[in-house]
Amino acid sequence: MSAAIRPLAESDREAWLPLWQGYLTFYEASVPEEATAETWRRLIDPQGPIHGFGAVDDGGRLIGFVHYLFHPVTWSASDRCYLEDLFVSPEARGSGAGRALIEAVYEAADAAGASQVYWLTAEDNATARRLYDRIGRLTPFIKYRR
Repeated sequence: MSAAIRPLAESDREAWLPLWQGYLTFYEASVPEEATAETWRRLIDPQGPIHGFGAVDDGGRLIGFVHYLFHPVTWSASDRCYLEDLFVSPEARGSGAGRALIEAVYEAADAAGASQVYWLTAEDNATARRLYDRIGRLTPFIKYRR
């Protein structure tokens, strides 16, 4: 199975929603319906702050997504790119779709002049970390939140 990567479009909503729910389920999380609706609105707004790509299989079916955003930082004159969400359907894992989605974000970040692309994952997400260890560099930072 190969995957083509393209920006998410309004017509992807019905296919994106079960993938989004699968992503939330994987992380044992839930968000209010209005947050999901707002996330989708931001993703498809060309002027919106959050951007997204979809991975589409040979049959045209959406099999994965990535969401990312740019933000200023104090340590660089250039924005940084935060890869916020990445999910590939279980049946499409191992197809190269995850790598292709990350590389699409790398290309978008390069085009925007971002100084860095970064993301977070759960410490016990061993499957994803095998990919991340090949395509990125693990940092020593620990996340805290309130």
